[in-house]
Amino acid sequence: MRRSVFYVSDGTGITAETLGHTLLTQFDQMTFCQHSLPFVVDEKKVDEAVKQINAAAKADGTRPLVFSTLVDDALRARLCTCNGAVFDFFETYTAALETELGVAALDVPGRSHGMGNVRTYSDRIDALHFAIQNDDGATTRNYPHADVILMGVSRAGKTPTCMYLALTYGIRAANYPLADGDFERGSLPMALEPFRQKLFGLTVDPERLQQIRSERRPNSHYASYEQCALELRAVEKLFRRERIPFLNITQRSVEEISAQLMQLAGLERRI
Repeated sequence: MRRSVFYVSDGTGITAETLGHTLLTQFDQMTFCQHSLPFVVDEKKVDEAVKQINAAAKADGTRPLVFSTLVDDALRARLCTCNGAVFDFFETYTAALETELGVAALDVPGRSHGMGNVRTYSDRIDALHFAIQNDDGATTRNYPHADVILMGVSRAGKTPTCMYLALTYGIRAANYPLADGDFERGSLPMALEPFRQKLFGLTVDPERLQQIRSERRPNSHYASYEQCALELRAVEKLFRRERIPFLNITQRSVEEISAQLMQLAGLERRI
């Protein structure tokens, strides 16, 4: 039950991969051998893609799945001559959108993940720089400019969530680590008190936290189950007492964490 899969794009291929992979997750009884073919921008590149697809079809004895986001009609038609099952995302949706919107599509490749919109690209990079500069409580002077400030114990997923929020939504996310001293104080750290409306907590099951910490510092007190459980009980008590919304991330990917955080915190994407 093995099939070759090709993601063909005239840009980075991120859109084709994301949409195609989302569909393929519904078929976990299959094994997929996946190949990305980005920057297919002319006939020569398309012919090379067709050659690779046909070779895979011959080797596998079955048609490869081909997910395409090619914009140019001529290149799309050329790709469709391959010995694969082509799923053309632009052909599927563009005509219907043109009808609904009453305007013609621009047919400009690479706009979704390129620098076609300089303002959007700049906003994304600015948000990423903000996340880096305000990671792990390094500084609090930029908190007035933050859209959200994530709180949690060490290794509870704060940094990757901030990075994803920046790159995907253009959200300016800072994060602040909570430690024993914060729990003993019995109140929010003074640096966070003025920004209560921006605070959002992340927590995780102690077994998962122990696993994550053990990869960083094996056989340490920091990574022991007892210490993980102690910190997590304290941080969740703090969240509840201070009425800070929080999310358990144990069974969630960074994409799911970010999407749910956007909803629960009432954030709107900037890009």
